[in-house]
Formats: sequence, C-alpha cells, structure tokens
Amino acid sequence: MNKDQVKGGLEKAKGSVKETVGKAVGNEKLQAEGAADKTAGAVQKKVGDVKDAVKTLTKKA
Repeated sequence: MNKDQVKGGLEKAKGSVKETVGKAVGNEKLQAEGAADKTAGAVQKKVGDVKDAVKTLTKKA
C-alpha cells in the first residue's frame, strides 16, 4: 500500500462524513463538497493502485 492509496482512502472517508452531515442538517453546499471529496479520494486511490501495479510489474520483469 502506498501513500496515494492511504490519502485517497482518507479523503474518501472525509467526503462520506461531510456528505452525511450535509444531508442531516440540510446543507446542500456541505453535501456537494462531501461528494466532491469522495470522488477526489476515489481518484487518488486509483492512482495509487496503478502505481502499485506498475511497481509490481516492473519487479517481475
């Protein structure tokens, strides 16, 4: 696991909390920020996954 995967997971979790709180209090802006954070976190995690896969492939070669 690399730092992009960890940071992406944390960002995704933070986004989920923001989105849930936004829904609970009726704050559409906070809810939208949470959704955006979740998406950014998912993208960053995928970047980490790709880096990890490339690293694994280069070690096998």
